Amino acid sequence: MTDTITETVSSPSLLAIDPQRLWASLMSLAKIGATDKGGVCRLALSELDRQGRDLFVQWMTEAGCSVRVDAIGNLFARREGRDATRPAVATGSHIDTQPTGGKFDGNYGVLAGLEVLRTLNDAGIRTVAPLEVCVWTNEEGSRFVPVMMGSGVYASAFTLEHALAAADRDGITVADALKRIGFDGKEAPSVEAGAPRFGAYFEAHIEQGPVLEDADVPLGVVTGALGQRWYDVVVTGQEAHAGPTPMGLRRDALQGAAGIMQLVDQIAMQEQPNGRGTVGYVQVHPNSRNVIPGRVTFTVDFRNADDEGLSRMDAALRAGCAALQAKGRLSVEVEQTVYFPPARFADALVRAVRQGAERAGLAHLDIVSGAGHDAVYVARTAPTAMIFVPCKDGISHNEIEDAKPEHLAAGCNVLLHAMLDQAGIAA
Repeated sequence: MTDTITETVSSPSLLAIDPQRLWASLMSLAKIGATDKGGVCRLALSELDRQGRDLFVQWMTEAGCSVRVDAIGNLFARREGRDATRPAVATGSHIDTQPTGGKFDGNYGVLAGLEVLRTLNDAGIRTVAPLEVCVWTNEEGSRFVPVMMGSGVYASAFTLEHALAAADRDGITVADALKRIGFDGKEAPSVEAGAPRFGAYFEAHIEQGPVLEDADVPLGVVTGALGQRWYDVVVTGQEAHAGPTPMGLRRDALQGAAGIMQLVDQIAMQEQPNGRGTVGYVQVHPNSRNVIPGRVTFTVDFRNADDEGLSRMDAALRAGCAALQAKGRLSVEVEQTVYFPPARFADALVRAVRQGAERAGLAHLDIVSGAGHDAVYVARTAPTAMIFVPCKDGISHNEIEDAKPEHLAAGCNVLLHAMLDQAGIAA
């Protein structure tokens, strides 16, 4: 028999989440690892992370869901649909934070999913396809690298063995930490055995940037994510006394490095509106007031919306470094350490988000994510889209991170109807 999608007596077109309940859930989770400045420190696979996971499991169990754990510690809470053979429509994010993190980064996406399920339970609505809410392990990468670890293993971006062997500064491995907190997925001998594949995946998130707030728009329709190339650059010259060494005879590594740093900014400006170039870390040796620097190590972070643009940025950086080295006074080493290709989200799901905003009468803006999210990896395995809501002053990864309750509710309502559109309502 063909599944029919119908509006039940609950009138799904008018169905809305409970904003106060969503906010209360966010504030309850934020108490686990709360900091004196109003933020949250809940590092991946710590005791506090265990407490957050336990609370998630409790809430999902109370909502009538079964919860599974895969071998990298990802959590999947499942609300059964009428047709168990259909791939689930999923949502989620992460609950680990930066050391000086906020209440909303990641947490909003997980608890928006919880609120969707609670709302459907209240309305007595059963979907055709199952629904799932995910908690991805170690998205932030504050304690263990690589970042976006759980979703990366799920999408086979790197191996389970590589992730489990990663160690923190105290030498504790991911495998050991998972066992300590009881989320090592013992019932799942492999990620594939414990991790479902989805028919569609949505992720709600604060923007973590200033675009939506600057435009005074409450909702961002995320069409994709910028690709990224990260580099370690080392410029080597020769230390010498700052007084006796004439300017023309110096091999000043810092002056050479400063030229490349300025070039990074110029390269990004040539790739607007979506080009980004950042030098975020600099180490000068010997870093003494009256010694000409002999070695400078720094990082470069390039981002762009298309791979051709990233390649142009890469070529321009390497050409600039080669030109500096060709002058004969300095040597320059460039090592690419990270490459994420740009992600384009599924047109049908992007349209579902856009239509949900229009149906709710919400002003909205198409936007490209400048940050990496678990959705970027999940998009390799299933049709994916994201929903952004503004955050105050565009600030995230900071204890003062903030968002308006009405914006969080609006994004959650759009998520609710986007998921219903994909899952179908059982007649």
